[in-house]
Amino acid sequence: MLNKVQLIGHLGKDPELRYTSSGIAVATFSLATSEKRKKDGETITKTEWHNIVTWRSLAELCEKYLKKGRLVFIEGKIQTRSYDDRDNNRDRRRKREVSRKEQFTTLRTFHTTATAASG
Repeated sequence: MLNKVQLIGHLGKDPELRYTSSGIAVATFSLATSEKRKKDGETITKTEWHNIVTWRSLAELCEKYLKKGRLVFIEGKIQTRSYDDRDNNRDRRRKREVSRKEQFTTLRTFHTTATAASG
């Protein structure tokens, strides 16, 4: 079985960096991907929003180098998590993409890559 996702899109907000109680860095941010198609001669754009989670040194690099609006390539896996809503019902689910690969790439006219050491 394979659970792998590759996304190219624009950051919807600056990464938010926090640390777990055991000191592990976690960064979260949203990423917008868009696809265009023609329907009846009109171009239609459909945008999907993805919740991205990065860990450890990659989380710290994302917080340092990625900013809202930047075009990036992210590779990771899709993970679904359950959480309690305000009424303590645990049937709420949210999909998120978790970047496990210790690399992200920002895309511009000239390509720039930032790589984190495994850790």
